[in-house]
Amino acid sequence: MNILVVNCGSSTVKYQLFRMEDEDRYEVVARGIVERIGISGSRLEHRSALDTFVEERPVPNHRVALELVIAALTSGKTQVLSGVGEIDAVGHRVVHGGEKFTGSVLITDEVLEAIRACADLAPLHNPPNILGIEACQELIPGVPQVAVFDTAFHGTLPEYAYIYAIPYEYYEKYRIRRYGFHGTSHRYVAERAAKMMGRPLEELRLITCHMGSGVSFTAILHGKSIDTSMGFTPLEGLVMGTRCGDIDPAIVFFLMEKEGLSAKEVEEILNKKSGVLGISGISSDTRDIEDAAPHNHRARLTLDIIAYRAKKYIGAYYAILGGLDGLVFTAGIGENSPYIRKSICSGLEHLGILIDDERNTVRRKEALISRDDSRVQVMVIPTNEELVIARDTWRIARGMG
Repeated sequence: MNILVVNCGSSTVKYQLFRMEDEDRYEVVARGIVERIGISGSRLEHRSALDTFVEERPVPNHRVALELVIAALTSGKTQVLSGVGEIDAVGHRVVHGGEKFTGSVLITDEVLEAIRACADLAPLHNPPNILGIEACQELIPGVPQVAVFDTAFHGTLPEYAYIYAIPYEYYEKYRIRRYGFHGTSHRYVAERAAKMMGRPLEELRLITCHMGSGVSFTAILHGKSIDTSMGFTPLEGLVMGTRCGDIDPAIVFFLMEKEGLSAKEVEEILNKKSGVLGISGISSDTRDIEDAAPHNHRARLTLDIIAYRAKKYIGAYYAILGGLDGLVFTAGIGENSPYIRKSICSGLEHLGILIDDERNTVRRKEALISRDDSRVQVMVIPTNEELVIARDTWRIARGMG
């Protein structure tokens, strides 16, 4: 079965084509990205086993972007399909499923309307996700289209974990609650961790640490998410590339009054000018911060804050899990920064977390990085959200046959 996985952002389309015999036997036959959709400098970067190429040309909208993707898959030197008819199903990453979707679903008119109704909860993400779905329905007609939601994995949060201490009527009117994000990533690495540990996921207490430009930690008990650091939006939680994470809400009103800022301007500051960038004044990329740290106080401070906040969340999740079997680092920082991993784990020895310095030098591959005498197994697991989407799409499409 040929499964096309599509991830539409506001100005990008990322994609991978999977050839799947079953959930565990597959190959990625092509992948790529269309960037700068609707703005100058649009380009397609496409890779397959046959060839790699970059094409720069105007891409006014997501439909045109997906036309380019299909052309790259079905023609020229990179051709891996004889035609669009060889695509058996399409899996779409959808950021927000609200309370309605706690699992992946076949896209129908009713499902599409429900995704559209969640746009208020994810105004930057759900609209382009919808554009991608509609374009694929037109360009690849008659095949199953499946939605896989970032929020779905966190649908198991108990009510006491997702309700905010504001008037309950706002939850009833606007569904203001903790939703959590990066769910597909947390789900994938939790499943891989169980396999690495040689134990059923249903027996384990795990903390999964997705650390990229966006950062979220999740407490997973017996395979189910019971708490997660991102909340109503991806702004809550840990220190991120440009997002502030947890702050006193009164800071918003203070800044509005002192700086004469509008609500939109404060939102821009907290989402795009804070976090690693805001503290360091150097960059939103922790690699730049690590390079600068030996001779720059604010860079060192940034790294200290990242580690300190991470320890607080790990400690809190240890408490609600009633102990810990595995700690997983994933995503750009989690997979590639031995320094940050060690900084986070240092001082947590009393929780049974003991890092092996030599094992911890690993980057971008699965590895156990804890010592043999560590009560908690600490792992690096590269995330693979696209594979989760492909597998869910394969299951749903196969079930229709």
